[in-house]
Parts: sequence; C-alpha cells; structure tokens
Amino acid sequence: RLPGSKPYTIIDFFPKDLLVVVDESHATIPQIGGMYEGDKSRKTVLVEYGFRLPSALDNRPLNFDEFMKMTNQIIYVSATPAEFEIQNSVVGNKGYVPHKRARIGEAELVPFEIAGRARQAVAPTSTENVQRPTLNIQRPTRDRANANTPILQYSSAAVSRTDQPPEKFDVHTPGAPLVVEQIIRPTGLLDPRITLKPLKNQIDETIELCRQRVEKQERVLVTTLTKRTAEDLADYLRDVGLKVRYLHSDIDTIERVEILRGLRAADFDILVGINLLREGLDLPEVSLVCILDADKEGFLRSQTSLIQTAGRAARHVNGEVVLFADQVTHSMEALMSISEYRRVKQMEYNEAHGITPQTVRRAVQESLHTILRGREIESSVIREAGGDFNVTELLRELEDEMQRASANLEFERAALLRDQIMEVKSGAGITKIEPKRRPVKYTRNAGRRRSRV
Repeated sequence: RLPGSKPYTIIDFFPKDLLVVVDESHATIPQIGGMYEGDKSRKTVLVEYGFRLPSALDNRPLNFDEFMKMTNQIIYVSATPAEFEIQNSVVGNKGYVPHKRARIGEAELVPFEIAGRARQAVAPTSTENVQRPTLNIQRPTRDRANANTPILQYSSAAVSRTDQPPEKFDVHTPGAPLVVEQIIRPTGLLDPRITLKPLKNQIDETIELCRQRVEKQERVLVTTLTKRTAEDLADYLRDVGLKVRYLHSDIDTIERVEILRGLRAADFDILVGINLLREGLDLPEVSLVCILDADKEGFLRSQTSLIQTAGRAARHVNGEVVLFADQVTHSMEALMSISEYRRVKQMEYNEAHGITPQTVRRAVQESLHTILRGREIESSVIREAGGDFNVTELLRELEDEMQRASANLEFERAALLRDQIMEVKSGAGITKIEPKRRPVKYTRNAGRRRSRV
C-alpha cells in the first residue's frame, strides 16, 4: 500500500453493517485517537534520529477519522457520556460531529444533557427563576466571592427516560436525540446517598465513618488528590488501629489486583486511592466512599470523576458517598442532581413492582499468588519425578483434546493429535506410544514348498 494510506486491521474482516458497542465511551473514545497520536509521536522521533526506517510510520493503528468512517453503527455506553457522544447520537447521522477540543490532549467537554435534562449555563443576575435540584441534605454555604460564576439551569430535553414507553421513542425525525437511560438495576439497588460535610476536621470525620462501617463488616474507599497524601493518610489510619492500604499508579499491576482482592476478602477494610478507584472496579462489599477536598475543581474532582467514583458504592444496599467541601462546585451540583434524579426513578420503580433492594453477591476470586504457588509446587513435584512441567501440561492438553475428538467421531483429527503426542514424547525422551498391533503367528514350513536339489 502507499505511504500514509489506511492500514489493514481486524475491522476489515467484518461486514460493512457491523454494530460497534463502545463501553465506558467517555474514556474509550479519547483513547482511540490517543493510540494513533502516541504511536506517531514516538516513531517520528525514532525516524528523525535514524533508529527506524520511514516505513515504520505506516505500521500504525487507525487514526480517529479512519475509525469513525469504518464503523457505521455505534452504541455509546457510559454513565457519564461526553458531549461528543451526545452530539453524535441523533437520528440521520451519516458521519460524525468532530470534537470541539482545540487540540489533542485537552479535556473533553462535559455533557450538556444529564439525567434526562439539558444543562445550560446562565449568568446569575437573577436567581429567582433558576430551578435547582431539590435535595434533602444540608449543604455548606456558597462562597460569596464566586457570586458571578454561572449557575446550572435545567430544562426538559427530548431524551428517552426510564419511565417512557418504548413506542414513544422517536427514531424517525431527523435530528432527534437517540439517548436512552438505563438506570434500573435487576437487584433493585438505588444510587448511593450523597452527604456533604465541611472540610474542617475531615480526617477525624473520615475515621469515625470508617469505624462505623467496619463494625458492620463493610468496606470503605477514600479518595485524595495526591500520592503523598494517600500514603500519609493510610499510615495515619493504620496508627489509629484501622486496617488500611493505599492504591496508586506507582504500584505494580499484579499487586493492584491483589490489593483489590484483599479488600473484598476482608484482609483490610479501607482502601485509600486517587484516580484508580473509578471505572471497571466491581467491589460489592464497599458501602461508603469518602471524597476528600471535593470542592477542589479540576480533573480529579470533575463531574465525570465524581460520578464515576461515587458509583463504586452503588453495588451495596447501604451505599453512601460523603463529599467534604466548603462550597458546592458545578461538578458537585451535577453529581447531586443526577443521583437524586436516579434515586427517585429507582424508588418509584421498586415500589411499583414490589422489589426490595439487595446487595450484589459475587464470589471473591482466588489470589494470583495462590495460583502461581500451586503451579510452582506442581512443577517441583514433576521435576523431582524426572519429568518436565511444561511438556506434561502440553501432553495433558493434547490427550484431552484427542479424547474429545474421538468422542465426536473426528477420527482424522484424533489421529493427527495422536501423532503429535508421539512426537512430543519422542522429543522429550519419553517412551513412545506404540500402536497396538494384532500378534501374528508363524508356523514352521507353513506355505513353503521344498526346493529340489
């Protein structure tokens, strides 16, 4: 192919009308473009300094435009969709509306449609007509110095709500939004309660909340802003008698899995983290999430980050999220609005169908160290017997496959597998399997004619 042309990928093997489901789209969509940009940036330096040939630039993933043109039907799945997904989920969209970001690496815009409503920023010249979400919680006082900041105003939007009949979902009018809510859980669980507490004495409050959950044999997640804070807080909680560990990007990936498994298995009760306690974590035992310094607006305390972090407590019937803040930021406002909106819909559905919320039950996976230790013991036993662990595993798999092929009357495949087993045993110095042959008996002078001299 020509230099700079589109590379061939696995998508080329799919039909043109394939359906692509993008899970956690708010994080996956930026990664699609990021793969190409990161690959290009790295290889460009290598080519310029002569460490790679220029053709290395053509051995690349698809760029974002190429990917979007090859995928005609896409379903974006996310609890916190970005503006890109909302804008491109409309009837009659044959192409795609590009990002509004000025450059690669800049944060994606927050969604302008949340909780079945449209979000608009208005100047706070008059707050009388501004409709704010109603929450039965006590909030900290707003900072008067930020009186000129925009206020979130909500208005109705043509989004398919959970309680809307499917036949009313408009899929024919050009430009109609194709956004569907999916907030009812099979277990009947509600979104976690949101509680606001002041920043003063937030550490002492966290300790008390943690002790209350530990007495109930429940787990706690605590999020901070820096690695140093996470480590220091974990040490402090450990000094006051709590079983705690911390988790951040400096910890090896395998060790992260072990830490999360240990939290579920009650090896410790509290996990302190920064930005890893978000998408993809399934921790049903966690009933409390404490977000320290929640009003420090930024990447770690953005609307998406707060909603995703709060969702870690959504798998427990006693789920609760505590925000420590002295003022309510726009991100916190969005989190509380969405949570209250979903809780109302979920409670109405549960009452209408007689559903009692139940905590998710899921077995704790076996430790990787236990699995690896078991393989080491098995390997040592086989070596002591004079065998090879890897060869023995291979022979076991081949023999099982040969037995299955024979049971399925695939005799040619079974014979091929038998020959492979014989070759492996021969190469490993193991006695060959000789095929059973019918014994032949020879009688003296049988069938012979005596020759005459």
